[in-house]
Amino acid sequence: MGQETFPEELADALVGVQRLIRRRLRREMPDPRLRGAEVELLRLVVAQPGIGISDAAKDLYLASNSVSTLVNQLARQGYLTRETDPADRRAARLLPTPAAEARLSEWRKRRADLVRRRVARLDEVDQDALREAIPALRKLVVELREEADQS
Repeated sequence: MGQETFPEELADALVGVQRLIRRRLRREMPDPRLRGAEVELLRLVVAQPGIGISDAAKDLYLASNSVSTLVNQLARQGYLTRETDPADRRAARLLPTPAAEARLSEWRKRRADLVRRRVARLDEVDQDALREAIPALRKLVVELREEADQS
């Protein structure tokens, strides 16, 4: 792998892994099927209960109206509730329901199991390489987030 092709190959590999994990989990999870953006919003709300729509949009790099649409869908499915923000009666705070927390817990468990099974099939050298790459990948996430925040 050449220095010129490394960024594209890395991006392709990361996208491919994420896409395949998402597709496999989507098939295994009970209905209703959740899209990637819905899962990401649920993950965010579980991690930050009470987050507002505009802050969620900023964290997810989505338009506020797109997040509002996702919130409406997830609320209809029983995964999110809206609460009026006492500091600004026009704004809503998002809260996960117990169903959302259970769904995400099951999703995380199945994701970890899937990755564990597949990584176990790799030889020890490849397993070690993946393990050692995690800190660098986390730094890359921070760099990409900082760049996006500056835009």
